[in-house]
Amino acid sequence: MNELLGKKALVTGGSRGIGAATAIALAAAGADVALTYNSSAEAAAEVVKEIETLGRRGFAFEVDAADAVAVADGVARAADQLGGLDILVNNAGVGAIAPISDLTLADLDHVLAVNVRGVYAATQAAVPRLTDGGRVIHLGSCVAGRTALPGMTLYAMSKAALVGLSKGLARELGPRGITSNVIQPGPIDTDMNPADGPFAEPQIAFLALDRFGTTAEIATAITYLAGPHAAYISGTELTIDGGYNA
Repeated sequence: MNELLGKKALVTGGSRGIGAATAIALAAAGADVALTYNSSAEAAAEVVKEIETLGRRGFAFEVDAADAVAVADGVARAADQLGGLDILVNNAGVGAIAPISDLTLADLDHVLAVNVRGVYAATQAAVPRLTDGGRVIHLGSCVAGRTALPGMTLYAMSKAALVGLSKGLARELGPRGITSNVIQPGPIDTDMNPADGPFAEPQIAFLALDRFGTTAEIATAITYLAGPHAAYISGTELTIDGGYNA
């Protein structure tokens, strides 16, 4: 129940969806948690309130995930408020779902700025602040391994980049006992991709379990990777996709 007692965690993009569920799950396991958000101040405040209800310290910082300088500053502010950093969850991300012929270079720049450059900037800022034995967990996507539907090219490319980043980090940070892993979620019921939304049916058609996943199911896996029982798991992709890649 308190496997993360005394740990200090930062969840980027933690005001809603998987990020919010993860921040709350980490707090339930005993961690103090900071989160970043872009525009959902009220939602972020609600997550902080829930963290505090669990008896842990919670902080929220407004950060533009597309601005690498702001991202690095957010990591520094979070570590200062928490009094250190043990766990970084790179959750902030955006999608641009459309045929490649319809996407602009501006779309490319924005998706890569958030999903790749922002993740790199957050990790780079966190590494010198992470305690030995710390955790870095990236939120990828099952489409990085199997892009079964059209219109996912840019998003899949951006998420595939996290695999290379994570494996390189695993090698680089291994001597300090810091692990680096990627969670690859399948279709998850969130406000960005609701299980009863207009695009749900074609996604479910590719699943073995015939349903969307829940944010709690992803948050539980992240909490496990952040905990003591996952100390020997590094450089790995953990796919939680209801059989999308089966």
